[in-house]
Amino acid sequence: MNKEEKDLEEELKLEEEDLAEGEMEEEDETEEIEQTEEVDNKSDEFNKLNDSFLRLQADFTNYKRRVEKDKESIYQFANEKLVLELLDVIDNFERAFASASEDEEKEGFYEGVVMVYKQLLEILQKNGLEEIDSKDEKFDPNLHHAVMQEESDDVDEEIIIDVFQKGYKLKNKVIRPSMVKVAK
Repeated sequence: MNKEEKDLEEELKLEEEDLAEGEMEEEDETEEIEQTEEVDNKSDEFNKLNDSFLRLQADFTNYKRRVEKDKESIYQFANEKLVLELLDVIDNFERAFASASEDEEKEGFYEGVVMVYKQLLEILQKNGLEEIDSKDEKFDPNLHHAVMQEESDDVDEEIIIDVFQKGYKLKNKVIRPSMVKVAK
């Protein structure tokens, strides 16, 4: 082989190497594009999962807050039914006191019943029971239940004249409105 043939051969080899390098570069570029697309897809997927996680976390926090509020409400008003039933007992005590004669009031039995009544009221008041003031107050439909109306020149309109049954609140919640007579 002469020198020209060798030069041609070398040129062909160089061209083949250039072509091979070009193909490799194209393959590298294709791989880079595929990797970039894969990274973008993974990034989108991560963002979606992260957003979902944050929403779930916020929902759980709201749920915990709601459960705590419900639990607090349950504790606060757990005894409401018991207190409502005991109000009937208190009413009966008060009726008995109103019907007792002066002679009976002097007896020790009467005094003992009064002490039991006062003790019961103290326990209920200590646990959040309070009487609704009604006599000579302005009628409030949130606190009072008007069962009668009466014309009166002595008292302004919508003032409570008489109380038939006391009303009570348990920790600022009306559990029984006062039954009253209102002036019109």
